[in-house]
Amino acid sequence: MLDALDALVLARMQFAANISFHILFPTINIALAWVLLFFRWRWLKTDSDIWLTAYRFWTKVFALSFALGVVSGITMSFQFGTNWPGFMEKAGNIAGPLLGYEVLTAFFLEASFLGVMLFGHGRVGERVHLAATFLVAFGTTLSAFWILSLNSWMQTPQGFEIINGEFHVLDWSEVIFNPSFPYRLSHKLLASGLTVSFLLAGVSAWQLLKKKPQVWTASVLRVGLTLGAILIPLQIWVGDMHGLNTLKHQPAKIAAMEGVWQTERGAPLLLFAWPDEKTRSNHLEIPVPKLASLILTHDAEGEIRGLDEFKDAHPPVKPLFFGFRVMVGTGLLMLAFSWVGLWLYKRRQWVAHDLPRWLLRGLALMSFSGWLATLAGWYVTEIGRQPFIVYGLLRTADVASKTPAPTIALSLAGYLVLYLGLIVAYVSVIKYMAEKKVDLATGSSPA
Repeated sequence: MLDALDALVLARMQFAANISFHILFPTINIALAWVLLFFRWRWLKTDSDIWLTAYRFWTKVFALSFALGVVSGITMSFQFGTNWPGFMEKAGNIAGPLLGYEVLTAFFLEASFLGVMLFGHGRVGERVHLAATFLVAFGTTLSAFWILSLNSWMQTPQGFEIINGEFHVLDWSEVIFNPSFPYRLSHKLLASGLTVSFLLAGVSAWQLLKKKPQVWTASVLRVGLTLGAILIPLQIWVGDMHGLNTLKHQPAKIAAMEGVWQTERGAPLLLFAWPDEKTRSNHLEIPVPKLASLILTHDAEGEIRGLDEFKDAHPPVKPLFFGFRVMVGTGLLMLAFSWVGLWLYKRRQWVAHDLPRWLLRGLALMSFSGWLATLAGWYVTEIGRQPFIVYGLLRTADVASKTPAPTIALSLAGYLVLYLGLIVAYVSVIKYMAEKKVDLATGSSPA
């Protein structure tokens, strides 16, 4: 049975499993580091135990996320050699330096000052500790900069020439600041902020539901709701610009996202449909006339190229069609809960225990909604590049290893079991910490 499986599909699934697990933790840490800097600054300004205990609790979450992110990142990097050796052979002149810059300028910065941030309070001066927190936060963002620069180059390659089948750099500024990079970086940073805002609000809501609030619960709930209410409109705006950029550079991806089979003007927005690649049509359509063209081109009669134009060079339709709707639907829920929650909280004079239980339950359920939106968006981005690994230039099938399918399948099964266990453990640890009372003198939970 294993011999009958497609080794290429299994290799893609294995890399997808690794990167799906890995991306969860940088998505938290990028924004959480800046939130921790805010907590630290507020404590210095107010001398209030609220902000100090909040800093100590969420620093533990950051450390746990950082550890899992580093370990899974190392595993993922190995797969460039085990699953995709042809990619580094052909594009290593570009990918290698960008990955190296990420390690030298970002990871080393995080790792160097993380120890001071975690264990330095009371051992170094307050300004030094604040500076260490800032440098860790800056390092997480710089890491995202380099990784997304490489990923964006793979989507919209610029600044290179191909000699004997290998990519060589002509202009590093064009490679790094390729056409889609500003939109992808902004979209990712905002996604991280939204993930953290709902994690803050969700954990706080859970404590209120369980009647186990800590001294920081009400204040952190307010921070989470406020951050979410501010960032979600910005994310919608950046998403719109990102869509325009994708329509220009990757029209096949847009066609798959919207289920457009034949080129048309005034294309409808499909709230729901069941794409059928065999008949190259959609079933069970629920359309809104001309709305897709209006959103994607800012013109109700704007043209959207259909999948039929791209023959065999377009991505699979169902993952993009449904993934995009999951991402957008989750974003709309974030908009509703952050705005309604902030409005209700303000009406109740910032008294957290007066908030309605339906709101607290909803926020608790949405604690990890940022993960859902991030993964859905990531799948749209990465599957949408197929069948290319470097869009329009290098096919994924041409750089895969010759590892037998059964070997890939067995290692994939091992990864899935391990990662599922780690996710359950991660969420369980956060739940355990959230339900424990904290000693204000030490910031630790009683044994």
